[in-house]
Amino acid sequence: MSQEDLEKRECVRFRIPGATISFRKEKALGKKEEPSGEFCPILDISRGGVRFLSQELIKFNTKLELEIHVPGEKIPLILKGVVRWYCPNPTKSYKYQIGVQFNPYGEKKDQNYPGNLVKIIALEQKFLDESTKVKDESDKSEFSI
Repeated sequence: MSQEDLEKRECVRFRIPGATISFRKEKALGKKEEPSGEFCPILDISRGGVRFLSQELIKFNTKLELEIHVPGEKIPLILKGVVRWYCPNPTKSYKYQIGVQFNPYGEKKDQNYPGNLVKIIALEQKFLDESTKVKDESDKSEFSI
């Protein structure tokens, strides 16, 4: 089975250099804890979720409220999501990698504000274009005489 057959994600993942995430766990009855993880590095993000590093293990199906801090943006993106996976982090600078699936976008309770999807799409276009430019320039330098 090829890697493409194994890939279930429908959204393009991209990196935002310097982006961090803060999270707050949701307790029973919709109450929220104090922020437990602050300014954790984001490894990648997509329209449907985020992967980040954490010192704290966050178990599968834990509901989170996330604040995504993007360099140059004054206001963080506030999103709700659910932990879909976690694993040890191989570099050991942080203990764990956490994968969170965002709740659907919409106007109903526990859905994410649709304007955040628009912001994520704009970030996707910006940072995918930048990574393509970097790749294109490195390709040119290989062929220059």
